[in-house]
Amino acid sequence: MPRGGNPDLYEYRQPIDLSNRRLRTLAAALAPAYVRVSGTWANTTYFAENDEAPSTPPDGFRAVLSRERWKAVIDFAGAVRADIVTSMATGPGVRDAAGQWQSDQARRIFAYTKSAGGRIAAAEFMNEPTLAAMGGAPRGYDAAAYGRDFKAFVAFIKASEPDVIVLGPGSIGETTSQSSRQSSAEFIITRDLLTASGPGINAFSYHHYGALSQRCAPGQTTPEAALSEAWLASTGQTLAFYQSLRDEFAPGKPMWLTETAEAACGGNPWASTFLDTFRYLDQLGRLARAGVQMVAHNTLAASDYGLLDERTFRPRPNYWAALLWRALMGTIVLDAGRHKGMHLYAHCRRGIRGAVMLLAINTSRTDAAALRLPEAGERYTLSADDLQSEAVKLNGTVLELGPNDELPQLAAVTASPDTVELLPATITFLTIGGAKNPACD
Repeated sequence: MPRGGNPDLYEYRQPIDLSNRRLRTLAAALAPAYVRVSGTWANTTYFAENDEAPSTPPDGFRAVLSRERWKAVIDFAGAVRADIVTSMATGPGVRDAAGQWQSDQARRIFAYTKSAGGRIAAAEFMNEPTLAAMGGAPRGYDAAAYGRDFKAFVAFIKASEPDVIVLGPGSIGETTSQSSRQSSAEFIITRDLLTASGPGINAFSYHHYGALSQRCAPGQTTPEAALSEAWLASTGQTLAFYQSLRDEFAPGKPMWLTETAEAACGGNPWASTFLDTFRYLDQLGRLARAGVQMVAHNTLAASDYGLLDERTFRPRPNYWAALLWRALMGTIVLDAGRHKGMHLYAHCRRGIRGAVMLLAINTSRTDAAALRLPEAGERYTLSADDLQSEAVKLNGTVLELGPNDELPQLAAVTASPDTVELLPATITFLTIGGAKNPACD
């Protein structure tokens, strides 16, 4: 995934074939990228000491990561021009008799990654420490224990891996839009984590899901709510909460959203359809406008919220959206102003000096919207005959791979100057090539 909209490579039920040509072709088209390999499982996974991985996890661990499997991740990242983001084992198996975290497993995976020609660009100490108990932390683990461990982790990184970006805390579950919060006895609030851990992060990381999927909590959200203002605004509410903590405890540090998707627990069935593409692109637009530097979409190829089907690696609508975002939206964000009837975002056009790129999202299912252009431009409109379809059209033509997995040409149509109509429930990218915006030179 592109920086500013990235995939995760975890939560797959069966190991995916990272050498698959289609998978690599599609991932490489989104480069440069971060690929995040982490999750609750990472907190209690043992990294094998040698090429002979144990058949069962050692005491204190719940799973084993073989060197062969990690080498496949390294090779995949290299092939698709992605930097690896991960987190450390933090469960009982990496602790001494006093319960203090030891860096042996972390040293092993960093050393092996280097020896295999890879690079870990950034690391969180623990995946979702607000839910430490659920993530396999020792019984009674609290903010004070996290603070002690985090300081040891930072000391290890500074001494052994000084070029690695330290991310933290990687929290989830503290806003009204996040329904994963556990009982007060199990949940550790981020303020307490930051107070105990002190300085040390290079970027402030957090997670966001608008809800739990129907797999875990039936009735939390519905397809009818997928285009609602309340649903689309939830990502901003979560950002505001964690941004305020960043400002207090780590002022000036960049914000990274290191895990997000339609809904936790694998996503709802409509996460694989065009209906979720409105959430996905609106989220990227909102967060870029707010200064978030990296967004890791969960997942690349697993469950309903994967960008690709996990069995065939066939692109889903959100993949095509990511491809257009990568091709068109530059890293300089502009002020788009406010326009009635649509969500509008403006960036410098990637790869064209002086050009401006607009992303106009019409979330109304019934009403068209209009946008006035100062001059002719190029238009890329995403639509679907059925919002809950995995078939998406670009300017009226269904997007699909060629017979040898060739990506289709992302061809624009001319947008005449003056008023451009945006049909109901459509997403449009508009290039204004002659804008001569000085910020885009």
